[in-house]
Amino acid sequence: MDTNPAPTTTEAAPGTRWVGGCAIAAIILLALVAYGAYALENLEKGIDGYGQMEQAGPSGHVSDPLGPGATAQFEDGLKITVSPPLAEAGGAYAFSVTYENGTDSAVRPGGRSREDSVSDIGQAALVVRPGKSHDDYVSDYDLDWLNEEASAAALLPPLAEGEKRTVPVRIKPTRAGIPVTVEVAVPDAGYRETAYFQLTAG
Repeated sequence: MDTNPAPTTTEAAPGTRWVGGCAIAAIILLALVAYGAYALENLEKGIDGYGQMEQAGPSGHVSDPLGPGATAQFEDGLKITVSPPLAEAGGAYAFSVTYENGTDSAVRPGGRSREDSVSDIGQAALVVRPGKSHDDYVSDYDLDWLNEEASAAALLPPLAEGEKRTVPVRIKPTRAGIPVTVEVAVPDAGYRETAYFQLTAG
């Protein structure tokens, strides 16, 4: 006489096991695709040095400058905002350039020397010049950068990770209503795009 109890468990039907296996395989495949896309994006950023801008709206390039109050956002976490210009007495205008270091290391917004930090005519870490962003030269109006030395002094110290710094700029155009271009080129050991902003003095 057989005294062993009958087994109480039943095996799942082959069809049920097949559906469950397919579901698990689909989840694993989706996870692998998502991880692959993430890895590819990081590889692309690593190749170009994380120096590309990635904000919505205008690109911030010379042919598509950002407007007053806009922020240039770089892939490495650096953010730069140029405020709208405000009229002052005597025909001057004041605005600010704010640097927010969201990268994982210190940056030098003004480079390593006064000569590299600011300019109103040539290449520098911060250029404030008359004309539109794509203009090489304008002859019927001009501007004076009234606090150029103070702006350079504010730019030169290193900006630590997580810190924010606002650089004041005061200009006096030869007449009201002229376009003003602000070029911000924060030096980088690898590569960083120059951010262009288009303002109007008046």
